[in-house]
Amino acid sequence: MPITESEHKTVAVVTGAGSGIGRAVALKLVEHGYHVYLTGRHQHSLEQTASLAEAYSNHVTAFVTDVTQQESVDSLFKHIEKNFGRIDLLFNNAGVSLPALEVDEVSINDWNRLLSVNLTGVFLCSRAAFALMKRQKPGGGRIINNGSISSTTPRPLSAAYTATKHAVTGLTKSLALDGRTYGITCGQIDIGNADTAIAKRIKEGILQSDGSIRAEPTIDVECVAEAVLTMAKMPPNANVFQMTVMAAQMPFVGRG
Repeated sequence: MPITESEHKTVAVVTGAGSGIGRAVALKLVEHGYHVYLTGRHQHSLEQTASLAEAYSNHVTAFVTDVTQQESVDSLFKHIEKNFGRIDLLFNNAGVSLPALEVDEVSINDWNRLLSVNLTGVFLCSRAAFALMKRQKPGGGRIINNGSISSTTPRPLSAAYTATKHAVTGLTKSLALDGRTYGITCGQIDIGNADTAIAKRIKEGILQSDGSIRAEPTIDVECVAEAVLTMAKMPPNANVFQMTVMAAQMPFVGRG
């Protein structure tokens, strides 16, 4: 197998790396010496992340990937194996959401879109990473899934999103269990109110469990990036199985 890059390089994949949490985590990993595959559907946003990474190093590869399509995911991991021979870390971050809707107002198209990105995308990337982690020498690696605090405690009118995030937790548990044999660890980070572009409505006012509309506090996305780095840097025989990172004053326990 031809390896065109340094074989000792620690290789990570970040999905949804063109903005928000994905971008912040990718930059943090590059800062700490990883070669990061920046993946997402839009070349321009990936190139913007890559440009920002130049402040630390040029150890990035922007690779347009649609996580909902098996052929696209397989192409990504074939490229990684050809050029590096291994993957050490996968951060499954790509995800989408919906506005607040009664369950009977959620269209089947929107339901399928959320399932495709939030669950099937995590499955396809994990499946490909797991296979490479099993056969690479030395074997093993780490998968971190971006869950949500909605994986345990839903917001009002979020049935579709909540269902996908609960499912991600189940997938995380199965991967952690099945990975033991191969030295593959899997953990999940549940994030509450990171200050990204999609958090605008949270800061302006969002539906609460008592029916009111109230603004909620947010946290800098750098806090999330630091938390993911902490999980990623654990030694191979240790795993942060589940971590919750949230704004301290946001309504979460009891959602009120």
